[in-house]
Amino acid sequence: MHLTAQTHYQAELDAGRFCLQHCPQCQHHVFTPRELCPHCGASPLRWVRASGLGTVYSTTTIARKADAGGNYNVALIDLDEGVRMMSRVEGLAPEAVRIGQRVQAHVAQKDGRGLVLFQPAAQGGAA
Repeated sequence: MHLTAQTHYQAELDAGRFCLQHCPQCQHHVFTPRELCPHCGASPLRWVRASGLGTVYSTTTIARKADAGGNYNVALIDLDEGVRMMSRVEGLAPEAVRIGQRVQAHVAQKDGRGLVLFQPAAQGGAA
């Protein structure tokens, strides 16, 4: 049975693995999951493990009442593989997340489903 690209991506996350697609023809990484390469139209795309390293491209703080969970951060992250994704940076106050900050991804579980979150990267950019 063929899984859609999005279903495959979520299954990898549910298993604790952060994967991206990679085009063997033009060598670009692809995100969000797709059936065809958006750069050259090739198919099929390969699944590869993401390094998880990236840089905060933009950030905002969403304000919520404390009884609703408090403020949280939403950020666009430019992964070292050349794709951009939306997520959260955790491990510091939402207002402390800065554009240009190096971050490292990890897969967290919420309600039995995997999702990609980020935390500040160790000095030197590797974790």
